[in-house]
Amino acid sequence: MPYLSNIIFAILLFLAVFVFRRNILFIKRNIQMGKAVDRSDHSKARWSNMFRVALGQSKMVSRPVAGVLHIIVYVGFVLINLELIEIVLDGLLGTHRLFAPFMGGFYNLLIASFEILAALVLVSVIVFWLRRNVVRINRFWKDEMKGWPKMDADYILYFELVLMTLFLSMNATDQLLQQAGTPHYTQAGLFPISQWMTPLFSSFSDPTLLLLERSFWWLHILGILLFLNYLYYSKHLHILLAFPNTYFQNLNPKGKFKNNEAVTHEVKLMMNPNADPYAAPSAEIPEKFGASDVTDLNWVQLMNAYTCTECGRCTDQCPANQTGKLLSPRKIMMDTRDRLEEVGRNITKSVSFVDDGKQLLDDYITREELWACTSCNACVEACPIGIDPLSIIMDMRQYLVMEQSAAPSDLNKMMTNIENNGAPWPFSNQDRMLWAHEN
Repeated sequence: MPYLSNIIFAILLFLAVFVFRRNILFIKRNIQMGKAVDRSDHSKARWSNMFRVALGQSKMVSRPVAGVLHIIVYVGFVLINLELIEIVLDGLLGTHRLFAPFMGGFYNLLIASFEILAALVLVSVIVFWLRRNVVRINRFWKDEMKGWPKMDADYILYFELVLMTLFLSMNATDQLLQQAGTPHYTQAGLFPISQWMTPLFSSFSDPTLLLLERSFWWLHILGILLFLNYLYYSKHLHILLAFPNTYFQNLNPKGKFKNNEAVTHEVKLMMNPNADPYAAPSAEIPEKFGASDVTDLNWVQLMNAYTCTECGRCTDQCPANQTGKLLSPRKIMMDTRDRLEEVGRNITKSVSFVDDGKQLLDDYITREELWACTSCNACVEACPIGIDPLSIIMDMRQYLVMEQSAAPSDLNKMMTNIENNGAPWPFSNQDRMLWAHEN
């Protein structure tokens, strides 16, 4: 059957897209388990933030070496995969370099630029691997980066290394077949990098070259389809989610915390001597103050968890972590994502959530971690894609204080003093100025 390979390709493509769509819908369902929050304001500022931070990589270059390397990999991977459109059409239609006759010299320029970018990506990936595994930069070797997170980071680098090598090998054998005048391989493309690889294959016969070129072509496209579905299990999901994540980012000044309307109403009621204590509350009293599990968080916080790149810049900048305390903002996001996945699998298996005796608080994130936070916003400022670990920490603290009265003893003393004395210190109003009379 002359079209057997096209049928096989179409089936594999359909299966890959089907699984990818299923995984994306699973993630969407999990994110939508979060509480409602309105982030539809300031649309112009939001679009600007998305293009500047997600597309323009503006915050990556705060660390020039990693930033420049990441931009090379990002731009190279995106642009090189534009050729994926041609590869998919070639696979479905049985053509070869379908766009070449229509694009003329511009096609040669595109292939040349793709090859140069592929070479730069290879260099960048090797440097990234050396930084992680030879130089052993500290933020890549924190406790939360052991096991799967460490392997995942390396797997991504291996994926990119193999895909770029297959791309260049495919072009190297392709140009040898073009030079040999092999039917179906018309002169097309300019190969400034892969031409240096042709001596590796020049001793092979034309049938062997044809087999090699087809093998590289199939392995390249299958690798891309495999990588597409690996995204769901990987921190590399930020390739897709960085854009909505930066669009829906909190645009308020850092350090401006949201007020709980129900609490604000009660405080105003207590401070107003003319208020009617029996009047209906103007703000709805929530089922629970703060958050103890992922379903208590809002959907933007849950999307943050899925978007986390595990780069560790937040933890690297955290003053609590720097002084040896247990807190790692990166771990907060990783724990939130792991718990969200666990809840999602529970719902998928049982249709509705069946209590598993676990929650985000205590089973994933400890109280010691939460109270180690200084709420300085260094983690939020450091994140290259606008993730906000602090908001999760503060919501979980609110739960501890308002639902469990489980604040640290020093904080309880301070709040008791404020209630009794109108100040954080254990002195009455009348005794505050006694120090001025001491000799």
